[in-house]
Amino acid sequence: MSTLKSLLVHVDASPQAAVRLKLAEQLALAHGAQATAVYAVTSALLRYPMAMAAGADMAPMLAEVDAQRLESARKLYAASVQPAQVRWQECTGAPIADITQQAFCSDLLVLGQRAADETRDIDVPADFVSSVLIASGRPAIVVPHIARAPLKLDRVLVAWKPTRESARAVTAALPLLQQAASVTVVAFDEGDSPAEETGIVGYLRQHGVQAAFRREVASETSVGDQLLSLAADEQSNLLVMGCYGHGRAREWVLGGVSRTVITSMTIPVLMCH
Repeated sequence: MSTLKSLLVHVDASPQAAVRLKLAEQLALAHGAQATAVYAVTSALLRYPMAMAAGADMAPMLAEVDAQRLESARKLYAASVQPAQVRWQECTGAPIADITQQAFCSDLLVLGQRAADETRDIDVPADFVSSVLIASGRPAIVVPHIARAPLKLDRVLVAWKPTRESARAVTAALPLLQQAASVTVVAFDEGDSPAEETGIVGYLRQHGVQAAFRREVASETSVGDQLLSLAADEQSNLLVMGCYGHGRAREWVLGGVSRTVITSMTIPVLMCH
């Protein structure tokens, strides 16, 4: 029986939210889980604070912008999923804090990658995904902005290294790995102690997952790009990996591989800090 019982999917006013909603519903049905769609965006007043300098009459206009975005999100939700499988909830204020608070009581989050061009949504801060991952400590499937529904998650590539973050990601992914048609574990030799094949493959076997193992010499330029290239070679449709970061001056800074994957992913990535 699957241990995946509580899903949280972030919703904003962007069209990509529909893909996330459908994936959350798909996972809920596959695992006998309940999903909750949480609408959480930065208010127009916070996005355009200088607008108030133009006069007090700007406040109603900004409030109307927020109302229109909310109505668009409600319609997108109604057209995408069944309320019995995916509940609706609205938050106002700071989306990072709102989603982080809700995440503490969720098994898995479904978040969206921020687009890198002029079509990027402006409903959430640029560091929304990384901030939620690090602040909540909960696993999340990050859906690329180019994704289209329905999504298949049956060919999985696991990026393994003997660290807390990687171990937590693998444990969180077990319900998905157990339903996958193909699982490959890759370990990169970065000059330190190489990861042992028997440990991780044996652990997965104990949980009913038969996985292939391959070892790669880490690229001298970008392991993140190397990992994404390998995922394409393996025809993977889900990548599982730890999310690495460190604190600096009260801010969290992502490690190079995590930053590259979050920026350049073309398939969903299950990450955990």
